[in-house]
Amino acid sequence: MTTIYLIRHAEAEGNLYRRVHGWYNSLITENGYRQIAALEERFRDIHIDGVWSSDLFRTRTTARAVYCPKNLPLHTHPGLREMNLGEWEDWSFGDVRRGNPESMDLFNRTDPAWEVEKGETFFQLGDRIYDTVRRLVERYPNQTVAMFSHGMAIRQFLGRVKNLPPEEWHAMPHGDNTAVSCLTFDGERFAIQYEMDNSHLPENISTLARQAWWRKDKKAAADVNLWSDIPFIHHCWDRELYLKLRREACPGVEDSILLAEAEDLWDRSMWNLHIFHAGERPMGVILYDDRYKTKKAGYIKFLSILPEDRGRGLGVQLIGQAVSLWRNSGRDRLRLHCPPDNERARRFFERYGFKWLRREKGQDLLEKYIGFDPSQF
Repeated sequence: MTTIYLIRHAEAEGNLYRRVHGWYNSLITENGYRQIAALEERFRDIHIDGVWSSDLFRTRTTARAVYCPKNLPLHTHPGLREMNLGEWEDWSFGDVRRGNPESMDLFNRTDPAWEVEKGETFFQLGDRIYDTVRRLVERYPNQTVAMFSHGMAIRQFLGRVKNLPPEEWHAMPHGDNTAVSCLTFDGERFAIQYEMDNSHLPENISTLARQAWWRKDKKAAADVNLWSDIPFIHHCWDRELYLKLRREACPGVEDSILLAEAEDLWDRSMWNLHIFHAGERPMGVILYDDRYKTKKAGYIKFLSILPEDRGRGLGVQLIGQAVSLWRNSGRDRLRLHCPPDNERARRFFERYGFKWLRREKGQDLLEKYIGFDPSQF
């Protein structure tokens, strides 16, 4: 009898930034590394003979909780990857909802009719993950193997093991980041011992404890997924929102100067200005500066949301948009300036990975690394 521990990756950028990451290769968050430490403790006294992971960074990094302490090699297989989400890859959830509401509803219900251009269907994902796990497990008769995969892939695998008909897929539970499912394999059939267990995670580092989308009982308020608007036409962008937020950051500076700065950057590139909305309500702004002279760093000139929306965990979605834009432009760092006396802003940026770099012209230059470090493997 072979024992299999099937483990979801730790919290990654898509989970935090509320972005669609299937085959997109995202990083682990600061909280995700705390989850990995808790997972390592869970497996401290469990014997493991082999460790497999999908070939994406977030699973390979999570697998370190098992293969490093036990001095085992890490094997990777692309068949353990998450669902290929095609043209949706790296869109924000809010942008997908805005542009494809009916399709998003089908996806959220795990509806077998859902499909997206250049992506996989739920049927194709189930076939791939089941066949991959079975082939790998057959290499370990009467041994124990740990496998690291992804949330939707694990759900479809477990659904296949249970022989659930497609019309019941929507009822399958969702697993927390680093949740563990345990199965046995007798050479013919899989049997589930337990599934989606996150008992090693204190509530303060559980991803699902901070989110409501997965709840059936509706005891928590719905999650707010922001969408962003790039103002293509000069007269259509929300100058009132921009000025309200910019005046707060730059007291005493004339509105004409603040507007001229934004419009100059916008004239250089339409991607330099984004207005963020919660539903139909404008509530945040990012202004980028593509003139920043360090080629490896993307620069955020200004980032803010309305005061009444602060403290709700929404501002990080703006950082996620910045990570996406600058990483896709070949940058491996984000930089911004923060007033040294703005403690709330500093705490916010430090919470999401920005580090103090140096003082420049009376401002603190902060930097966040957004690249991939191959030396980890």
